[in-house]
Amino acid sequence: MLMADYLIIGAGAAGMSFADQLLTETNANIVIADRHHLPGGHWNDAYSFVRLHAPSAFYGVGSRRLGGDCIDLSGLNKGYYELASGAEIVSYFDKLMQERFLPSGRVQYFPMCEHLGDGRFASLLAGTMHQVSIGKKLVNATFQDTQVPSTHTPSFQVTEGVQLTTPNMLPLHAPGRQRCVILGGGKTAMDVAIWLLQMGARPESIRWIVPQDSWVRNRDLMQPGDAFFARTAGGMADQFEAAAVATSVNDFYERLERGGQMLRIDRMVWPTAFRGATLSLLEVEALSTIKDIVRKGRVKRIEPDAIVLEKGNVEASQDDLYIDCTAKGFSKRPSVRVFDGEQITLQQVRPGRLSFSAAFIAHVEAVYDDDAIKNDLCAPIPSAEVAADFLRNVLATLRNERRWATENALRRWIDAHRLSGTGFPDVGVASSPEGKRILERLREARPRAAANLARIIAELDSAGTEP
Repeated sequence: MLMADYLIIGAGAAGMSFADQLLTETNANIVIADRHHLPGGHWNDAYSFVRLHAPSAFYGVGSRRLGGDCIDLSGLNKGYYELASGAEIVSYFDKLMQERFLPSGRVQYFPMCEHLGDGRFASLLAGTMHQVSIGKKLVNATFQDTQVPSTHTPSFQVTEGVQLTTPNMLPLHAPGRQRCVILGGGKTAMDVAIWLLQMGARPESIRWIVPQDSWVRNRDLMQPGDAFFARTAGGMADQFEAAAVATSVNDFYERLERGGQMLRIDRMVWPTAFRGATLSLLEVEALSTIKDIVRKGRVKRIEPDAIVLEKGNVEASQDDLYIDCTAKGFSKRPSVRVFDGEQITLQQVRPGRLSFSAAFIAHVEAVYDDDAIKNDLCAPIPSAEVAADFLRNVLATLRNERRWATENALRRWIDAHRLSGTGFPDVGVASSPEGKRILERLREARPRAAANLARIIAELDSAGTEP
């Protein structure tokens, strides 16, 4: 029988960030069980050329920075803060486990184990059973159910003779191909397209099956630190001001596009999806060179000489190499209460900031006693899929931040936390005349944005439409 205050299921970014914050703020003993052989969750299964699409400064755990907080001097991310690679992230979490968690004497780690419920888990190798006597809470750090291509089962049929691969195997299978066919319109598909172009593939040798075009966020306006304060905080003010006066979902995106917050890869196509992907202007420019874009819905079946899609067929060649990028990343599922009796379910309380969200929930667990107050502070925000979801996310974020602002100590904790991404100290650029004007714009626009977004969303819900 193992004894622990907390049993955490999952050693990915959420579980590790939660555990790290507990180690910092409490004397709790922790057991962590995970299916993978190393900490890092889905990063263990990711393709070799994967990177974060937001700065490394926003990822990892609160006690240890990820990377060197350096500006890239070359490549498609030139001029912006570094983006950690998948290998770097796995190494980071492994070192965190070996150098901080285990030496603390308060963490027991069980890799390659399957949780069976009721505080029980079993080794996937030996079948050994473990029972944990949980003193405080079970923590589910797997609710987001992150999907990656290498562990994903395609929803379409593949007939004999078709050559289908995943991004993991692409460096082995791509050489010598006359044409590569990318399946999917999300961030993984964008990564694959950019990788092919960077490896020297001609744009005309790439076909891209895009079921639904997506808006992407401009990385230029998502940088930390004083050097980017005017752009990042100013861009946030622009976004809230647009939200305050927009007349519809499409009008909101038009305003964001004019202000540079939102980008589209093909200027001739109006996107209807939004999943939070973030790109640099140079990446968007590179992707726009691919002209063979097929927009006939999702793939139903691939045959040696044809691709059968929801809205028609397109010709194919037997030598085509298909790359499956249809895994959906975060699953969109109904939110549940974060604090529910003896269980904590980790979810995003700030969109796109899973690491921060997990650390925030751990802080709330450590500081507050009443579950009603905890849940009020930790209202979950589901993952986005369609364009209108971004408006819902902005409104939910405004609601959460308005609630957090009523707790002075909590506000100070957020501003000081490494992962918050929005805390700007009242010194330097933020206290300059320009910085003060931006902060005043933010304060003035927030309530108007919340009221107007609530109106637009209520109209959508009443009409039963999701533009």
